[in-house]
Amino acid sequence: MSMFCFQCQEAAKGTGCTVKGVCGKTDTCAALQDALVHTLKGISLYAENTNADKKYGRFVSQALFATITNANFDDARIYELILEGVKLRNELKAISGANVTCDCANWIPSSMADAIAKGNSFGVLSQENEDIRSLRELLIYGLKGIAAYADHAYVLGYEDTAIYNHMFKALAATTKDLSADELVAMIMKTGESAVTTMALLDKANTSTYGNPEVTEVNIGVGARPGILISGHDLRDLKDLLEQTKGTGVDVYTHSEMLPAHYYPEFKKYENFVGNYGNAWWKQDKEFESFNGPILMTTNCIVPVRESYKNRMFTTGMAGYPGLKHIADRKEGGQKDFSEVIALAKTCPAPTQIETGKIVGGFAHAQVMAVADKVVEAVKAGAIKRFVVMAGCDGRHKERSYFTEVAENLPQDAVILTAGCAKYRYNKLNLGDIGGIPRVLDAGQCNDSYSLAVIALKLKEVFGLDDINKLPLSFDIAWYEQKAVAVLLALLFLGVKGVRLGPTLPAFLSPNVAKVLVDNFDIKPIGDVEGDVAKIMVGA
Repeated sequence: MSMFCFQCQEAAKGTGCTVKGVCGKTDTCAALQDALVHTLKGISLYAENTNADKKYGRFVSQALFATITNANFDDARIYELILEGVKLRNELKAISGANVTCDCANWIPSSMADAIAKGNSFGVLSQENEDIRSLRELLIYGLKGIAAYADHAYVLGYEDTAIYNHMFKALAATTKDLSADELVAMIMKTGESAVTTMALLDKANTSTYGNPEVTEVNIGVGARPGILISGHDLRDLKDLLEQTKGTGVDVYTHSEMLPAHYYPEFKKYENFVGNYGNAWWKQDKEFESFNGPILMTTNCIVPVRESYKNRMFTTGMAGYPGLKHIADRKEGGQKDFSEVIALAKTCPAPTQIETGKIVGGFAHAQVMAVADKVVEAVKAGAIKRFVVMAGCDGRHKERSYFTEVAENLPQDAVILTAGCAKYRYNKLNLGDIGGIPRVLDAGQCNDSYSLAVIALKLKEVFGLDDINKLPLSFDIAWYEQKAVAVLLALLFLGVKGVRLGPTLPAFLSPNVAKVLVDNFDIKPIGDVEGDVAKIMVGA
């Protein structure tokens, strides 16, 4: 086999990609990403027992972010990260004075070819014990999700040294001869760190842009040229909106950027028109019909078509060979999107693909503002069940399951959602319960924290001693590593009985899967009719 990767839900044959990633990742890119993670482990071995400057934690966060699914396919940029990582690792080595013999703490790449060879030698399968491999990878993938959220918070000026320190300890742990029980304990600590990180990002977003409000979002188009912004980075959107004011160019969101419309700060921009399209995996067709420039701020990128390659840009930790990359902002400044705006002015307006409006903005502050109304509806029997259907969307046909569950849930069930999984049902006409919409969209995948806050608050309001006693069920769609971080956060919070689909992760060995089933009652999705019946009785 020329590569091995099983970090996402679409791992080939449900076991792992061995020639080329289903995502489009080449074997070379896979090897370089493995070499980068190997380097980050070396940094962590020196940093875990050192009062390391925050710059090392920032780098580890950003570099891990670059390795999540569909984020960065650019071999040259990943190699640059390896070189920067080796430089920082050697700085820490000198500071700590430690004598660490692990290869990841000492190797120095002589060329890109050498880095590729290193990645091939220290990839996933280098650990022969299936269960230890599974636990280590589960830990690493959770850290990748945390890293993405930590970097988003940092961009807005919010950091927590404790998050960085946990990353160091957890990455270092994957190089040591730890028992399965010790690794499980570290995984649970990672769940705790995920909660801390999502809370930090929530604070960063709401302090900077205000608390999300219930908002109707236009899904049609205007007559002026536009720029389509996708991904998750709200500060990139802010810079773009500032620079497009008065230019005659409109700005549209795509996929996970949709929840930006819920924040008060962004509503003041008259050229912030609406949302165009659906979940990330439909972008090849939707980017085609949009006609104008596309700015990809983070994951999720699918293989780029030649027909729109010359009008697509990346920024942040995203990257794709052949695309123009917008450089990072200088401290206190903005990114320079002038080239994107100039191109937009030469393009026709977007082709309309749908019309109407969708509603969102039900983050924790908004829901808590009407908590009395929600509690009254539950006590009166108008709401029998809350169903958390958050997470990711993807290409598998099996994901129609989530649409069908939404359609078949009884009229007294309310869906709580966050992440791009919402696109499976957020345009259905599911009605409301006494003015409470039956789909409450909290926002991006990181806003799954809002759903946890809502659940914990409801537990308090109802005077319960266990979150699992709420009329609340979890039917989660997963795709990549941020969803893994969210799952670990839920497990840390004590949530049990999560249904996970459309397939269980390929990186869970049978024994590790059994541990999750035995301890947390994690279960695979089944048939729609049977699952809906069980969901409604909390089974």
